[in-house]
Amino acid sequence: MERGHNGASSLKISLIIPTLDEAENLKFVLPAIPGIIDELVIVDGGSADSTLDVVRELRPDAKIIVETVPGKGTALRRGFEATTGDILVMMDADGSMDPLDIGTFVAALEAGADVAKGSRFLQGGGSADMTTLRRVGNRALTHAVRLTFGGRYSDLCYGFMAFWRHVLPTFDGDVQGFEIETFLNIRALAAGLRVVEVASFESRRLYGESHLRTFRDGSRALLTIGRERRRLSKARAERGVPRPAWHQLPGQISSEAPAAPAPVAEIFPNPPAPLINEA
Repeated sequence: MERGHNGASSLKISLIIPTLDEAENLKFVLPAIPGIIDELVIVDGGSADSTLDVVRELRPDAKIIVETVPGKGTALRRGFEATTGDILVMMDADGSMDPLDIGTFVAALEAGADVAKGSRFLQGGGSADMTTLRRVGNRALTHAVRLTFGGRYSDLCYGFMAFWRHVLPTFDGDVQGFEIETFLNIRALAAGLRVVEVASFESRRLYGESHLRTFRDGSRALLTIGRERRRLSKARAERGVPRPAWHQLPGQISSEAPAAPAPVAEIFPNPPAPLINEA
């Protein structure tokens, strides 16, 4: 990894924070952002309070985007498009996520991961803001993804994560709400990306009420799992079953070499360069 004369990474790190009436929370969140962040992108969903005034006062260097289409997924996708960093980090604005975890995510990426995501269920993690209903729902959705796509995720519905810019094509999709977290995690798993879970503690929201609605957003996450499974099955079916030209009846001899199977990355449109021809 290329580093500067002072030992700091020469990589540019962008942080995307979607906001909606989070003025009081941002007074604590913005000053806590670590110095490794080179670019801050705030995507506001039309706040009626002083959210944008707080951003301009505390972080005049921030890039502010006002998104009129509602939804966390929409806001994050706009933020991804607006960033210029090599590493993209997404974090909530309510004060529940510890900005210092970003350093651990970046370290995991520099060590070879494609995606680093927070988990409240690993040793060292936890949550002070998860109801029994949310815990059961998250566990059920996580188990559904493990059964459907494989992998060993411990926490599916947590939106604190970081990834390299080159994996963005894998995350291309029209997802509008809180199901964006499920969507990103499924796409990373289905594409065979190297995902590292990092223990993270979720604190209580500092001020205001959560915009998450358990049944509505849980249903959207479940629909996302089904849709992505159908998409993956269709893509695999379109590739067909390989029929090597060298396959002969018993007793026949052919000098032709076996045909190489289609790369797994062809399942996804415009795959990022590191995925091409990986099995």
